[in-house]
Amino acid sequence: MSKPINKIQVFEHQTLYYGREYNAVSFKEKHFNALAKLNELHDNKYFTVVHKGIKFAQYVGVVQIDGLCIEILPKADHSSDDKKVWQGVLIEMLRATKKLKVDNVGHANVNKQNIHLLDIYFEWYLNEIQLLIHQGLIKQYYKETNNVKALKGKLEFAGHIQKNLIHKERFYTTHQVYEKDHLVHQVLGQALCIIKQFSKGNHLYSKCKSVQLDFPEVKTIKANEATFAKIPKSRKTAPYKMALEIARLIILNFAPNVSSGKENMLALLFDMNSLWEEYVLVCLKKAAKNNDLNVAVHGQKSQPFWNGITIRPDIVIEKEDETFIIDTKWKNINGSKPSTDDLRQMYVYNDYWKSTKAMLLYPSNTTTFTKEDFIPFNKITETAHHECGISKISIFDSDKKTLDKEIGNTILEWFNII
Repeated sequence: MSKPINKIQVFEHQTLYYGREYNAVSFKEKHFNALAKLNELHDNKYFTVVHKGIKFAQYVGVVQIDGLCIEILPKADHSSDDKKVWQGVLIEMLRATKKLKVDNVGHANVNKQNIHLLDIYFEWYLNEIQLLIHQGLIKQYYKETNNVKALKGKLEFAGHIQKNLIHKERFYTTHQVYEKDHLVHQVLGQALCIIKQFSKGNHLYSKCKSVQLDFPEVKTIKANEATFAKIPKSRKTAPYKMALEIARLIILNFAPNVSSGKENMLALLFDMNSLWEEYVLVCLKKAAKNNDLNVAVHGQKSQPFWNGITIRPDIVIEKEDETFIIDTKWKNINGSKPSTDDLRQMYVYNDYWKSTKAMLLYPSNTTTFTKEDFIPFNKITETAHHECGISKISIFDSDKKTLDKEIGNTILEWFNII
């Protein structure tokens, strides 16, 4: 019987040292070596390697190595240290930005004490495959070259002579085959095999084996980025879109034998700066739509700056003849002032977009900003000048446990849009 998967939860920017235990779970040297190798393969952006330890950066998510699951959680300002709360925050942000569809996963499972992010993605994927099987898996034409007992397709003379000098009753041909063993199913099958490997010891293992029994036998492949580019897009493959997206995430983040040992690894990591930006963008678009406002909200809208270089703020809000700029920052500035570089950047954004107000937006556990807190940049001439606000917004509702669903409305109120 497989051993259960152990779990360590840490916050971003914390450090794990090998040879120590965290909530009775050991972080071993082999885990350290595997993480260091993974980091090296990704330009050292995920962690900082310190003496006998790994210091996490702004990347959050989950890494599983040889029976150990490490979940890296976000944390803003001086907020609660309750890891269950922050796991919920991460899941909700991923769901809101459509990087995760929790609606397809049983909420009872999401609330299990030992659940982790990989479980949620795995169950989402298994549910998608079950739905496809129920709807009926498609067949596709593809070319196959091998020995057959009846002449069909194109006879490959060189191969036929080489292989069938004795077996005169066979023909070595290239011919079309119409069946379920095609590239789409081969990719899905590879993701199923990875899930089976990484779910040993938990509640999803039997479900994965059951899905594999219902799934057709297909050739074993090793898909990569180029493989996904070859997958045909058609009306027949349209129902496969979501399953293929999750399969892509699983397969391309699977790093077999990443260390010098035999430990396989699967890492699903998200840049918290980007996730915070996307989450705020989603909240603003939802607020504008719900309030039936004549407002356009754009993410990453660029303008030419200098010699082929472009600039683009995180969020641009356009209301009739007014424009407003938001740059999101997932970091804790406490009571300190923002960097001069950030303020210069906001000045340039205002200038290029002819915006009257810009905002640096930081997450917090309390909101410390009002519409009166915009401060004008000092005038160079007598011409009316634009302003910038430094906002810390609470990401939590009044219960301090769940995400505030009114963030979009609050921000739009600050700009006097609603």
